[in-house]
Amino acid sequence: MKHLFLPLALLTLSGCVTVPDVDVSAAPEGAYVLDPAHASVNWSLSHSGLSFYTARFDDISGALDFNPDAPNTSRVDIRIDPKSVSTGDTEWDETLGTDGKYFDGNAHPEIRFVSTNSVKITETTGTVTGDLTLRGVTKPVTLNVTYNGAGKSFGHPGATLGFSAIGKMKRSDWGMDYLTNFGIGDEVTLRIEAEFNEKQ
Repeated sequence: MKHLFLPLALLTLSGCVTVPDVDVSAAPEGAYVLDPAHASVNWSLSHSGLSFYTARFDDISGALDFNPDAPNTSRVDIRIDPKSVSTGDTEWDETLGTDGKYFDGNAHPEIRFVSTNSVKITETTGTVTGDLTLRGVTKPVTLNVTYNGAGKSFGHPGATLGFSAIGKMKRSDWGMDYLTNFGIGDEVTLRIEAEFNEKQ
């Protein structure tokens, strides 16, 4: 009997799964809230050319004002706690998050990205440019964004929109140039996954 349980469970769950609708115009217009359980901001940089050192932030919040008829007028506002940086080494996380040579999270407790412009490239891709405030410095960053579609997320009554994004920035532009002279990369690659739930 136990051998039958897993296939039956999978069949039951499969009935609850929906394929996202990638037609942007079909998504509900309005206010959305970032689902932190289904969002990630990962960053990586060269470690002396030997590998790409990768970490993430664990405390992310945000909002999206979505217009399916004119996606380029949609606006997003994302906030990150720099002290939530996660590398797998808690001692190093504390240093990265608070030390003035790095994220300096005690003096600057918020990283914020506010979109200012977007450009449609295809029906599901485009660029989003916004002001990134980090360590008290605000400069523009452009992200290449893919709209993954609209669907239903378990436990949320409204629609859920999904996006993936990738972008690059130079950390020295935000005054974080420590160890760049010793081979630690200046260029940082951002990889973002985000689901936004329709605000109820």
